[in-house]
Amino acid sequence: MTAVARHLAMMITAVITVCVSGPVSADEYPSRPVTVIVPYAPGGATDILGRFVAQKLSERLGVRFVVENRAGAGTLIGASATARSAPDGYTLLLATSTTLSINQRIYKKLPYDAAKDFIPVALVASVPFALLVNPSLPANTTGELVALAKSKPGQLSFGHAGVGSPPHLFAELFKSMSGTDIEGAAYKGEGPALVDLVAGHIPISFATISASLSLITSGKVRALGISSANRAAAAPQIAPLGDAVPGYDASAWQMLVAPAGTPRAIIAKLNSEVNAMIKVSENTEYLGKIGLIPLGEGSSEQLTQFVSAETLRWAKIVDQAGVAGTQ
Repeated sequence: MTAVARHLAMMITAVITVCVSGPVSADEYPSRPVTVIVPYAPGGATDILGRFVAQKLSERLGVRFVVENRAGAGTLIGASATARSAPDGYTLLLATSTTLSINQRIYKKLPYDAAKDFIPVALVASVPFALLVNPSLPANTTGELVALAKSKPGQLSFGHAGVGSPPHLFAELFKSMSGTDIEGAAYKGEGPALVDLVAGHIPISFATISASLSLITSGKVRALGISSANRAAAAPQIAPLGDAVPGYDASAWQMLVAPAGTPRAIIAKLNSEVNAMIKVSENTEYLGKIGLIPLGEGSSEQLTQFVSAETLRWAKIVDQAGVAGTQ
């Protein structure tokens, strides 16, 4: 058999297979295990959330949802793997605002197109960050920090988890909206920045509630405010930064997405299941305790508009920070 004949036979077989089996309907989905790719290493907030979502969907749908960690390159590895996966609903990605919005402006070239390669499934949660200072800094409130920074332009510094990371951009937004001049210092992750903050090597940093709460309660760092517009259940004593810097509101977010081309009926089913799962009181309470703000709102179409708006918003902040296309 010639190569052409073999290729033709394979094509005919594939067509017959599709015609016989047909697409899986939403009623039949899922009929086998579903992979949920988490683009971070095990143990972090996104990984914990991913495993929680996978467990609850397994319980609701009667089929295993299995987390697969594909960490590295600012979520690019996990996102690329998902974008290349079959659009059949059996590979999902727990993407973040970094994956879908921030990376579009930070990187000169991405191995995926966030707007074309993914379909939003459900907006799971948002992640507020606390504005922290070393206790030796003479600032007990956000207003006092702003006044101190204005009296010492360029003399204070903030640590962050790398160029383009949420802590970096949250600090840049804070600088812009408060009219302060604070220098940035990049670290290889949130942990190292917190270590130096506690040691007094840097006076200021933004960090997630989950990573910093024990340091706050022990007095090793002082929390001046929280980045979200509303207080977080895990740390209700921390007032929103917007109380002192009007209009300030910034949170990272985590969204379940599927490869482009995934049947809309499957997307709608997953959207309904995730949104309903998050609204269960015990689940809402759990997510709040680990420092997240549970969401579970909006259709896939509405979330597409949300991602587009967020991409435009963070592009402006990235431009103001002077780090567009630096990666």
